[in-house]
Amino acid sequence: MMHNRILVTFMALVLPVYVEAIHGMYPFGHPELFYKKSNCKPIPTTLLLCHDIEYSEMRLPNLLGHETMKEVLQQASSWIPLVQKQCHPDTKKFLCSLFAPVCLDELDEPIQPCRTLCERVEQSCAPVMSAFGYPWPDMLNCSRFPEDNDLCIPPAIVDHVVSTTKVPKVCDACKDKEENDNEIIENLCKNDFALKIKVKEISYINGDTKIIPETKSKTIYKLNGVTERDLKKTVLWLKDGLQCTCDEINDINAPYLVMGQKLDGNLVLTSVKRWQRGHREFKRISRSIRKLQC
Repeated sequence: MMHNRILVTFMALVLPVYVEAIHGMYPFGHPELFYKKSNCKPIPTTLLLCHDIEYSEMRLPNLLGHETMKEVLQQASSWIPLVQKQCHPDTKKFLCSLFAPVCLDELDEPIQPCRTLCERVEQSCAPVMSAFGYPWPDMLNCSRFPEDNDLCIPPAIVDHVVSTTKVPKVCDACKDKEENDNEIIENLCKNDFALKIKVKEISYINGDTKIIPETKSKTIYKLNGVTERDLKKTVLWLKDGLQCTCDEINDINAPYLVMGQKLDGNLVLTSVKRWQRGHREFKRISRSIRKLQC
């Protein structure tokens, strides 16, 4: 279990535990990085962060000091929400140049990202990370990367590149829907629970988003078929959360109204709304809950 506050979808959005992901990073230019024996490994299909990257083999250890594929897979998944946030078109290229650096048999030294690539991604994505309370990490200080040359990975030339990036779909539970009072009550009645929560942790398991609420911030508005035992260690799930975005969850300090159903013993979300005190829609929801008769 991750003990730091994290956000993914960026989320979808919650920010990854990037401090852990770069914990073992070698100082760039340090001889240890080059003396370490590296092996070319096929990029596995399970490395979702670098899925469909332009090359097929990566270098291990990588530029973050990860020495096993297991470690790479564990740490890389935390950064998928930042890529999904689309803060810069080269975010994936930059991160993959570190997590899965291209491996060429004829070169002994690793190919690093160019400084301008880092700077452009930082300029666009650092504000996104800052919004969730995470500064751009020191270990990704762009001065550590080489100035542009023939042996580093440059940024895309925006004027000459046609983007083929697919815009990720919005998760069904996170779609903004206008509802009248009858529709609100109908939606509440077809769900097994409705909770007002603050997010403590977000992580990803087998493509699903795992959400752990703050225990003290949890308020139960409706409960049906869900026992107190279920709620003592509440874990909420957003199915296929890695394949869609949820901009509704874009602030770890904000409260949310979440609704869902108990499926196969899991509490699965069907609706996520940011709770806005005094907002007309939430006044109507509160009024509907008070007169709820399913």
